[in-house]
Amino acid sequence: MRYPCEHVGMDFFDSAPTRYTATELVNATPEQVFDAFLDAVAWTKWVWAITKVEWTSPHPVEVGSTRTVHMRGGIVGYEEFIAWEPGRRMAFRFNEASMDTIKRFAEDYRVTDLGDGRCVVDWVMAMDTGQASRRGAAVTEKLMAAFIRHTLRRFRRYVEARA
Repeated sequence: MRYPCEHVGMDFFDSAPTRYTATELVNATPEQVFDAFLDAVAWTKWVWAITKVEWTSPHPVEVGSTRTVHMRGGIVGYEEFIAWEPGRRMAFRFNEASMDTIKRFAEDYRVTDLGDGRCVVDWVMAMDTGQASRRGAAVTEKLMAAFIRHTLRRFRRYVEARA
């Protein structure tokens, strides 16, 4: 079943009730980082929770492009890109999800070119799961923060192995 999510904009990354952030120095060019972002199979290699990614709009990717992301536990996110600046930034939001507890969800990836084949990747995961899920948020907040940092480290290793 598909449940609608609120269509958030870029301002949600500053106003979301729950935000997780991570930063990694990556020994690869911004173009190599974006090659990994575009590769549907790559997401299943560095994000443990993701089992399948399907682009549902034609390439080239741009603001408004869509994809469907399948995750462990039967969770499916129906995403729309709200920022796409190759080599610099990409962000997407859930327009719909397979769970009614996901009210608002978005991710923002910013890439800063340091030159010499290196860049910094900053990742923000922003969400609002509604009141029912907030009761357990204190218990899971530290685990989620660690998961996000671990996932971005996996991304760094994945990209560097192919650079």
